[in-house]
Amino acid sequence: MRRWRLLRQLSPRALGLLAGLWLVVAALSTLPPGWGQPPPAPSPLRTIPETDLNPLGANFFLQLEAEPWKVERTLAMARAAGIGWVKQHFPWEDLELRKGQFWDDRLRKSTWEKYDRIVETARRYNLEIIARLDRPPAWTRRDNRLAQAPPDNFEDYGDFVAAVVSRYRGRIRYYQIWNEPNIYPEWGDQPIDPAGYVRLLQIAYQRAKAVDPNVRILSAPLAQTLENSPRAMSDLRFLEEMYRLGAGAYFDILFANAYGFNDPPEAPADPHRLNFARVQLLREIMVRYGDAEKPIWLNEFGWNAAPEGFPLEKLLWGQVSEQQQAEYTVRAIRRARAEWPWLGVICLWYFRQAGLIGPDQAEYYFRMVDPGFTPRPVYAAVKRESEGLGVAGPGEYQESNPAAVYQGEWEWLLRPEASGRTLRQTRTPGASVTITFHGTGLAIVVPRGPDAGIVTVTVDGGEANALPRDRQGRSYLDLASPQPQVRAVVPIARGLAPRTHVVRITLAPSGRPGGLFALDGFIVEEEPPRPRPTPLTVVSLAGAALSAGLAGYRIVRATG
Repeated sequence: MRRWRLLRQLSPRALGLLAGLWLVVAALSTLPPGWGQPPPAPSPLRTIPETDLNPLGANFFLQLEAEPWKVERTLAMARAAGIGWVKQHFPWEDLELRKGQFWDDRLRKSTWEKYDRIVETARRYNLEIIARLDRPPAWTRRDNRLAQAPPDNFEDYGDFVAAVVSRYRGRIRYYQIWNEPNIYPEWGDQPIDPAGYVRLLQIAYQRAKAVDPNVRILSAPLAQTLENSPRAMSDLRFLEEMYRLGAGAYFDILFANAYGFNDPPEAPADPHRLNFARVQLLREIMVRYGDAEKPIWLNEFGWNAAPEGFPLEKLLWGQVSEQQQAEYTVRAIRRARAEWPWLGVICLWYFRQAGLIGPDQAEYYFRMVDPGFTPRPVYAAVKRESEGLGVAGPGEYQESNPAAVYQGEWEWLLRPEASGRTLRQTRTPGASVTITFHGTGLAIVVPRGPDAGIVTVTVDGGEANALPRDRQGRSYLDLASPQPQVRAVVPIARGLAPRTHVVRITLAPSGRPGGLFALDGFIVEEEPPRPRPTPLTVVSLAGAALSAGLAGYRIVRATG
């Protein structure tokens, strides 16, 4: 009643204006969501191989866990944080106890057993492994004062690499060849020798590719250092020497370290300073030697959050607060993804360790998760940053993009004609790929040919509106073609509502030889730009409001 008394106290003119305003608001409420807003800019296709993928990785010490449940829980927490890559050590000394023997007489079991469990657990969590191969067994050297020193006969290392690649063919695709050969003690108690490392890299590359041509070889990450002495060589100088000696022919991905030390992630690269952006100087060397089409991945990355009062002489990596550690990590990832199209995976140092690094050591304070499984602020920050990685917006993407999730038996193949020189294929009926995207349409990029199969397709659980139906009413796509097509673009769905959609593509039994389904990428479409308000529109709405107000005023006067 009070509301009506207030309305009676208003003048007829005021009541008319209120009525006009109400009519305008009602008209505006009928406009579609996002009216007047331009669609998001399409994401450009990342054409450098191994860069359009989940960028989040971390270093792990799973081989040191005595209890399998801790491996399980560690990887479950990593997956929950959006991490897609497990950088894992496969120490040579732990596997090949005697030449050609992968058996522990004392424990009476295969030395592969522990690593097989790690690999299978990672696969269950859809985590890719980057396997680090180094630390020779004592039988490979006469001088065993340093466990990190290279073997006397590099061919022994080649045999070991071939054995590991053979064991995990189809399950591990990425191999790191040695670690930090530009500093003592990683190259033993001897002068730093770029030529020696290049010979080792060449042997490992050739032996690995002979077993599985589709594996990817990562060069040894170089320690960030300004020192040039018999026991250390600047990472910039060492890489320059590697290229001068022909190393570019013997790795697929340059692995690099990128600690931030005391600098924020936005600090510029400087040849005389160690910081996150130093990786740009490595990139300049690659480009200078004609290797611009190769990616860089980050092996060890992050900031150290040792507590206040920690002894200065132990702060080898600088010192920031835990809050800064979390903020710097996210800002660095964003900078890298926005500014460096040549950068792929970023492996934080480190996820969690088994308790062998004590809190009296600065290295303890890199952890994302405590030994007792308590997550630190950097874990929460990375988890938040990972949200949305699995949804592709408008643009063109490689088949390796994290919005594409594969189920069943698939294999990665290197193909020079593919957009990123790789594609993923299956011949197993029932194998599928699920693509989650936000847009109004989707097309897939596929090779077509006589041996291609038939796939069934669903969009949000229903049928795909750009494809024909089979006798059961299912939308399908026959990929066979009498003439091979390298990168055919095939629309799957169009004119969808502008929201998040899920497409699932499954290889169907075709009864024909081959029956192959290969994916080379996908394209997310967005509806045409929505009309934006023009000056004429604004004037028209104002006129409508005035007219409605006057009409209301006349009505009130006539009835008053």
